[in-house]
Amino acid sequence: MLAAGTARIDITPPIGIAHAGWGAQSHEGAEGIDMPLTITALVIETDGNTNPADRIAILDIDTCILVESYDVAIRSAITETTEIPASNQRISYTHTHSGPIEGLSWIVEGSEMVEPWFHSMAPASAKAVAEAIARIVPVRADSGTGHCEININRRPISSDGKVFTGRNPDGFVDHEVLVTAVDDLDGNPVATLVNYACHPTIMGPENKLITPDFPGPVRETVESVVGGICLFLQGAAGNQGPIEGFTGDTSIYRRLGKQLGVEAARVRLTIDPIPREEKLEEILPSGADLGIYTFNQSGESDDTLGLIETSASLPIKEMPPESEVQANFDRISANLERVRKRGGSIAEIKEAAFPAKRETLLLRHTQTFGQGGNKRDIPIQVIRIGNTALVAIPVEPFAEIGTAVKERSPADWTLFSGYSNGYYGYLPMAYAYPEGGYEVGPTAPFESGAAEQMIEDCLDAINKLWK
Repeated sequence: MLAAGTARIDITPPIGIAHAGWGAQSHEGAEGIDMPLTITALVIETDGNTNPADRIAILDIDTCILVESYDVAIRSAITETTEIPASNQRISYTHTHSGPIEGLSWIVEGSEMVEPWFHSMAPASAKAVAEAIARIVPVRADSGTGHCEININRRPISSDGKVFTGRNPDGFVDHEVLVTAVDDLDGNPVATLVNYACHPTIMGPENKLITPDFPGPVRETVESVVGGICLFLQGAAGNQGPIEGFTGDTSIYRRLGKQLGVEAARVRLTIDPIPREEKLEEILPSGADLGIYTFNQSGESDDTLGLIETSASLPIKEMPPESEVQANFDRISANLERVRKRGGSIAEIKEAAFPAKRETLLLRHTQTFGQGGNKRDIPIQVIRIGNTALVAIPVEPFAEIGTAVKERSPADWTLFSGYSNGYYGYLPMAYAYPEGGYEVGPTAPFESGAAEQMIEDCLDAINKLWK
């Protein structure tokens, strides 16, 4: 038998914090809160085994990315508070673009609030996990699948042959909604895990409000319909965007999030973790003869709990020296500052801000990987909860990666996610490199062929755990 508990902590940042999700934006600080940001924790163990070393903690955090330093800080705080090893923690983030952005930034206004806010995540995460442990009860788990079309391939080609970020109805898209149900022994919902691949970029450059984007309404909808606590685990969303995006209208992310939440709730209500067999008890004479059936338990649910950590050795593409990138970043940032100080128009500010945002991404990669031209071990984590595999990698993977792993996995159900356990940039499929576009430019540190290698290494990890 498994056992699990959940908790949620509010981490909504202060109004005025640097709000730097877009190179095309003209504002700097957040001007309000539309919906809170949170950390949601699920702790799972084998019932009766309260050894912290055997517990697994899964966190769902409303932020865009978590680089290694913050990821390590969160793990350390959780271990110090609960004794759950760092290796037994999955630190996932929704990737919302309408919250604060960590690390390097071209934003000045409100930037002094960013680092303290990210540092607050470590004690908040530890508190959430501790509270989840205090609520642990015996549970059963199973999964199911649904379908929702709030996402679309986001790599169309313009009339002049350039890939841009928009709507490509002919491109590869993954509409699958995977749902894992965790119920107590009386059938009451404890937790719901929702896995779906879509960039949380419904709110765009004109938005000046803090929001979790669509994952917030997903959780809210599932919890209102089903009960318990819902965690959103972002999927392989590297080339998946929303059908309506880059807006300043908050009603749109709430509507699309509710649409996905309704489908997830529908799937959740069909899942029964207890194996049952149908038995005709009697035929009751009435106006029509009525079949009276019972659906009695016919076995036990899968209570296997396990975790494996491995890595994929991926080729890193060659990049300019860090000093050169830093010099370019400083020059571009200085130009942006000049435009702002002389009272430039919104159009002029956007034109100056866009290259600053791009150079920020390239600088991050050169600081992480150097000049490249070698290989780097990228972590792979697989958690087994009963018949379900939860795969997590620290990149923005194209949807084809997740679909390939899900289709070939030995598990009954496979929830595939990027945006977990650190951040190393985009991981595009090989076909995308000659096409060009945002996802294969300064945002992607990997050579062509790395995604295909990641697929095989993820499958190898799942197979090892299932053995």
